[in-house]
Amino acid sequence: MNGVLYLAVVLIWGTTWIAIFLQQTAAQTPVLTAVFWRFLMAAVVMLLVLRLAKRLHKLNRRDHAFCVIQGCCVFGFNFVCFYHAAAWISTGLESVIFSMAVLYNALNSWIFFRQRPAFRFLPATVLGLGGMVALFWHDIQTADSHPHLLWGVGLSALGTLGFSLGNMIALRHQRQRCDILTTNSYAMLYGALIMGVLAWVRGEALTPTWNLQWMGALSYLALFGSVIGFGAYFTLVGRIGASQAAYSTLLFPLVALTLSTFYEGYTWHVNAIIGLMMILVGNAVMFVRWPRVYRSQTA
Repeated sequence: MNGVLYLAVVLIWGTTWIAIFLQQTAAQTPVLTAVFWRFLMAAVVMLLVLRLAKRLHKLNRRDHAFCVIQGCCVFGFNFVCFYHAAAWISTGLESVIFSMAVLYNALNSWIFFRQRPAFRFLPATVLGLGGMVALFWHDIQTADSHPHLLWGVGLSALGTLGFSLGNMIALRHQRQRCDILTTNSYAMLYGALIMGVLAWVRGEALTPTWNLQWMGALSYLALFGSVIGFGAYFTLVGRIGASQAAYSTLLFPLVALTLSTFYEGYTWHVNAIIGLMMILVGNAVMFVRWPRVYRSQTA
């Protein structure tokens, strides 16, 4: 079952990045409005399905409060960051930065749950950060794109941090024995509503864009990327924990970068290939199971 969930997350999340690109190129819709409609549609579908299946569980006020925070972290402000970052860097590169959630989760688990990172966290971090520099080295050398590049990288990193913080709340739900699909659905709803309120306060129109490309991308992002993708991911979090579930982010950048090459014209350079491999190896290092003999010698 875990293998099926992993495959679903890799294939779906590997393609949602290009759907974001297609939605943004279809019309000049405000980011808050786009995020609002994506997660409102996903939340309505999730809550309706759970209600019909009699799988919608009751939550107390404290649980709902944490769902509000989770919604802001995972289904709101983080995607505002990702959508804006797509204006500065390719969505394929965004997905590579997002794969660093493996390291974010390990660090946040230490901060919030006192789960001390294993020794492999240090070499994984060095590989990850070094790979990030190598991946963007060609762009860094281009002075004109440097400020925009920093905005894209910074917003993607900030969005990934929000995603990781949402993972910590999902772990909290798990420890409180809350139903993962129920909390996920309410978090989507709260995240969408908060984005809608912010858009209204800013005077942005909440009407969707009625053209085939925009609506098609929205439907894919809501139904596949959110309902199925996040459902599979947070089910994995509930089954095996946030750090192990984040392993799925190791593979989908390969899917996203392949699509970005065809749709966004992403150009591969030698340093980009080296950087990508360093990041993927760094993520993989987080899951290496050291021999018992080595562990006993270093204990």
